[in-house]
Amino acid sequence: MKTDDSGMTLVEVLVALVVLSIGVLALTGSSAMINRMIGRGRVETHAALLAAGQMEKLRQAAASTVPRCASPGFASGGPRVEDGLLQSWTVAPTGKVRRVRVTVSYLTIRGQRSAVLETGVEC
Repeated sequence: MKTDDSGMTLVEVLVALVVLSIGVLALTGSSAMINRMIGRGRVETHAALLAAGQMEKLRQAAASTVPRCASPGFASGGPRVEDGLLQSWTVAPTGKVRRVRVTVSYLTIRGQRSAVLETGVEC
């Protein structure tokens, strides 16, 4: 007698379903991780932009007076909350080149993180 072996057995179908299920679960887990990474990157970028904006305001305040750095706007300040992010900045009180440090803090699932921008402003 001749048998017809052209179909798939039930065991082969079950093995294929298990392999496919493992692949789908792996893709689901990695997509959740990618979404978290994108969200964290968005917050970190926003914090860095706020820090850069505050630094630019301080530079403009330093250059707005003669002699330089005499503006009341060129001073330490904060904390100030903007878009849910906490900003603070420190300006060295004296010196030919004053150290300026802007810190923007934000909360994540793993605790508080900060974006820090530091430079020197010539007076």
